Amino acid sequence: MAMGGKTVGVLVEFNYEDLEVWYPLLRFREEGFMTVAIGPEKDKSYTSKHGYPCKSTASIDAVAVADLAALVIPGGWAPDYWRRDPRFVNLVRDMFNAGKPVAAICHGAWMFCSARIIKDKKLNCFHAIKDDVINAGGLYEDSAVVVDGNLITSRVPGDLPQFCKAILQQLQAQ
Repeated sequence: MAMGGKTVGVLVEFNYEDLEVWYPLLRFREEGFMTVAIGPEKDKSYTSKHGYPCKSTASIDAVAVADLAALVIPGGWAPDYWRRDPRFVNLVRDMFNAGKPVAAICHGAWMFCSARIIKDKKLNCFHAIKDDVINAGGLYEDSAVVVDGNLITSRVPGDLPQFCKAILQQLQAQ
């Protein structure tokens, strides 16, 4: 069943975690959503931590909250680049404030810290950034997926099935 032209954005940048980009891109296409790989530049190939390329289909400069039904923030080391770029931080904050699903896995939760949107929110992340999440005011929970309003988080690639199901549930409710 096509999902009414809804678009799911997935951030992409050098050193992304392979499965955390590709699994959501393919999973949501399978469900009938349009997907867009959002990078610093359009039509640029970004190489993952393990050398696998992903070509961006949109530049962050061309994406607005109104264009997206949901936003997925993968992990790897890419979030360390995005969190230093106000264009990405602002998109995350604006999606959250618009009440649209904003989902981060692994190191992607760094974006929530930088966007200052997790105070008193339940979430999880890769264990190496747990202290960052707590210091930003988040309420850390160690489970496969944590949903607090429109904030959806998971820890590692093994959590991707539950992560994508939680995003899909919110998309279907829109």
